[in-house]
Amino acid sequence: MNEILIEGKRLRLRQANPTDIGYIMTLQYAPENLKFIVPFSEEYHREIINSDGAEKLDVIIEEIDTGIAAGYFMLREMDSPCAEYTHVIIGRKGLGYGREALQLLMKWTFEIKKFHRVWIDCKEYNSIALHLYESSGFIREGVLREIILTNGVYENLIVLGMLDREYFHQSGV
Repeated sequence: MNEILIEGKRLRLRQANPTDIGYIMTLQYAPENLKFIVPFSEEYHREIINSDGAEKLDVIIEEIDTGIAAGYFMLREMDSPCAEYTHVIIGRKGLGYGREALQLLMKWTFEIKKFHRVWIDCKEYNSIALHLYESSGFIREGVLREIILTNGVYENLIVLGMLDREYFHQSGV
């Protein structure tokens, strides 16, 4: 059940399996990650992992050389032409894995799965993620004002998107 979706130079993306749930939960609840996401329950992840993956998919980012997990993300709305990337969490920070994993994910969704559009939202103050998404070609599409209540404070989400033609134009494919 460790289906490999795509491989790059240092990383591979593979479908998560039940043994990955502990890792996913640890990443979600790590203090340095929790401030940027709204975690999903273990039961929710179990449902996704045990599903056929047609609508939602938990994906593990893994080092090719060592097989060590380096992060996780989720894809949603995969049963439409417009997929959502969510919970992009890098566990091994400072190694450039976020950029490489995002490039692999974009290649997989546009070149292999043939999605028309992908989108992601990001908390307004997550400047590192916003820089990564925008420098990878995502376009800011709007702001969902005060949509998430965190510790008694409403927060804004920035919505970013990319169309297939924008991906192919920038990647030269």
